[in-house]
Amino acid sequence: MGNDSLTGKTVLITGGAKRVGAAIARQLHGAGANLAIHYRNSSRDAEALAAELNGIRAGSAAIVQAELLEVARLSALVEFAVRNFGALDVLVNNASTFYPTPIGEITPQTWDDLLGTNLKVPTFLSQAAAPALRKSQGLIINIVDIHALRPLRDHTVYCTAKAGLHMLTRSLAKELGPEVRVNGIAPGPIMWPEGQGDSAKQRKIIERTILKRMGSPADIARTALFFAAHAPYITGQILAVDGGRSVAW
Repeated sequence: MGNDSLTGKTVLITGGAKRVGAAIARQLHGAGANLAIHYRNSSRDAEALAAELNGIRAGSAAIVQAELLEVARLSALVEFAVRNFGALDVLVNNASTFYPTPIGEITPQTWDDLLGTNLKVPTFLSQAAAPALRKSQGLIINIVDIHALRPLRDHTVYCTAKAGLHMLTRSLAKELGPEVRVNGIAPGPIMWPEGQGDSAKQRKIIERTILKRMGSPADIARTALFFAAHAPYITGQILAVDGGRSVAW
């Protein structure tokens, strides 16, 4: 696998300013891709990441701010990528919200937020990107979750949204093929939500993996590179990157 396997390709990634999104951005950039990096509130992180990537290769990264739930504006993200780099080859639907919604505390607002960011936005952004991706024989990568198929206690709405994203991935592969491939990555214990340190619950989750350890954002990023650069005959698949957690349930 060469380090220039995506040279000349353009990637649009949502929520790409930090955490797993930034790791994916760095990995694909390292393989030669140009990056259109979306952020919502993390302007400082986005600017720093773009400066880092442009310091490595001038003019290779651009950032764009958007509230993704304003779906009428999603086509502008696609236009931003094409305007800056001439085409769109890969869309990474990475942006997500994650928090508990215990039964009795679910509200229309939490439903709209979790279903919106995790399912509605990927649906409408993929639709907006489809013409450009068809033109480039491109790829959509959805960041799903192992809890799309195995519910996580107190996270009913989040799990429901990710289950929808799992099916959306497979459905889009059928709808957009043969021109566009569509695949998903389902992380297991990779990063804890911001502000949460170690705990007995987290140690219990790690113990339930076959490998008995957490993964890292780099594990997800390498899988994204695999789909983008080294898997031309794979579509409609969701690959669990979870240390065997989904096997050892």
